[in-house]
Amino acid sequence: MPRVLIGVIGGSGLYNIDNLTPVTEVNPETPWGYPSSPITIARLPSGAHLAFLARHGIGHIHSPSTLPFRANIAALKSLGVKAIIAFSAVGSLREEIKPGDFIIPSQIIDRTKSVRGPTTFFDPRQVHVVAHAQFGDPFSVKLCSWLKDKVEEALTTCGAGVTLHTDKTVICMEGPQFSTRAESKMYRMWGGDIINMSVLPEAKLAREAEIRWEMSLLLSLNLHDLAFSPSYSLIATATDYDAWREAEETVTAAEVFKTLKKNADTSRAVTAHILEELNTIVQEGSILSQEEGCMRFALMCDSSQVPEEGRKILAYILPNYFS
Repeated sequence: MPRVLIGVIGGSGLYNIDNLTPVTEVNPETPWGYPSSPITIARLPSGAHLAFLARHGIGHIHSPSTLPFRANIAALKSLGVKAIIAFSAVGSLREEIKPGDFIIPSQIIDRTKSVRGPTTFFDPRQVHVVAHAQFGDPFSVKLCSWLKDKVEEALTTCGAGVTLHTDKTVICMEGPQFSTRAESKMYRMWGGDIINMSVLPEAKLAREAEIRWEMSLLLSLNLHDLAFSPSYSLIATATDYDAWREAEETVTAAEVFKTLKKNADTSRAVTAHILEELNTIVQEGSILSQEEGCMRFALMCDSSQVPEEGRKILAYILPNYFS
């Protein structure tokens, strides 16, 4: 297997990336099952490699409530991925966020309904250990900051004519139905800016798997903060205005699809623009550092006290602690 540092999770409509040369396809079986689609290992023009995973499967066969989130994150971690860029189609809860616009959120409000199965790698029924991961900043602050300038640059270069919004809050709802008007208005009152169905538990699992931003050669970064920040970031593309606009019909799948293709084309252009430099930055950092990560301090017992069965499972994502 070639060395893979960057993982890309494609959302609705984004099932491939331009300017990449497919090298191989892998479908690793994890302790939590298989990922939602085989993972394509592709080569960038520079010769570097990345891993691409279609979140909803080939042909969009998985709904948000039935996605194998744990297998997806574990499979990417097993390939050596250090940073994940995830894409998602979202509804807009704000007038200024227009269909077609791009958003890099910084916060999440969880409105899922516990029907997605275990949303943690530390399910005590499976691994017999409890862990409480720090999640105050659900996305990598440093990665989002880096992406802001690069995505704006890419949008200008490709002439998409859309706006990038940052520091926004995403509501993650259960679905698969869209919001009622009352719910949509409530989310606006809560401070929500966009809404989707898939960012959780994806972001939480990336945190638990210690997929984190490690760039020790960039001296301006505080490495203590980095140890507690996963290198998981969401690039969202707005497709509709959800249901809060009284004078309009509520959102439908047909309306979403009208914008989805254009958004996917722009997302491919943005991704192709940022991947080379992102890979270089991650490669220049101390990506093989043995420094202590956030989950070392999240365990509610010494890792050596975890039963052998649980240790074998957790070693798949956290070999430094459980192997």
